[in-house]
Amino acid sequence: MTSTRLVHGVGAGAIEWLYAHRDGFRLEPDADPEVGFLDRFKPVGELGVICEVLFREGVAGSRQAALARQLLDHTWQYTLDGGEMLARGQRVEPMSPIPFEVYLPFRGLGYCQPEIERAARLNTRLASWAALELHPVRRLGLSRCEGLFGVTPNPPVAEAAGRTWLARTPEPWTVEGHIGYDITHTVFHLTDWGARPGGLPRAIADYLALWLPVWLDDWRDLQRWDLLGELLTVDACLPEPTLDDAAWEAFAAAQQPDGAMPAIRTMPEGDPSDVFDIVYHSTLVAAFASVMATSRAMARLSGAQPT
Repeated sequence: MTSTRLVHGVGAGAIEWLYAHRDGFRLEPDADPEVGFLDRFKPVGELGVICEVLFREGVAGSRQAALARQLLDHTWQYTLDGGEMLARGQRVEPMSPIPFEVYLPFRGLGYCQPEIERAARLNTRLASWAALELHPVRRLGLSRCEGLFGVTPNPPVAEAAGRTWLARTPEPWTVEGHIGYDITHTVFHLTDWGARPGGLPRAIADYLALWLPVWLDDWRDLQRWDLLGELLTVDACLPEPTLDDAAWEAFAAAQQPDGAMPAIRTMPEGDPSDVFDIVYHSTLVAAFASVMATSRAMARLSGAQPT
């Protein structure tokens, strides 16, 4: 495998950039609900998930872990106003699952917002909540969130997973941008963001073992770093990861000296807030991929087996 130092360095650099640009995780509280007040919660939720993975895997250096905790504290206290902005979002759109989904990783790391807890317990008992017409991968993610929150998933996770593109193991050459992300997020939900490699059904694991190397080559050649990073993370979520050398070397080479990861080809230019919106996700993905691959590489060296 590519040097563990190189892989770990990708994540360390990504966390440095995210912390330096922490004010980019901003909300727009005055946005008209019709244009999406809740849209700005997406980066915050993704940050919470990735930091939760970083602490869970325990392979981050002391500075990386300290910056991640400071980043979370800043985001909770200032961006989310101690969780009040999540409660406000729930009041603006009472049936939206977004505040609940964003809240869960923060809850898992010790933060608490009682109003969101009460709203979630009410909403998950409503027929309207289960009737929300969501993309299959999104429905799978919501079922998983319900289980983590301690209520019965509706529909059950296995049923929701069966409706996804990946569960049908279609023709692999039909994969393009949005399908690629459907694939990666199906894996993330079924493995609890890499915590349970054994959570993948055997048919899906076998399908990915066969075709993931091909997709890694394709997206590397296209310099689609955002999706390549997610596919590298999928590799680390498999029961038997490849930890692909060529893909990792290209991915690391694309990272900027300050730790930012371009989404496609090269870094964009322009207003700093616009640049943040373009590359924050690919940089978060770089941190996620790095932590998972480093953890799997260390487990391989120690002879530990994934569960």
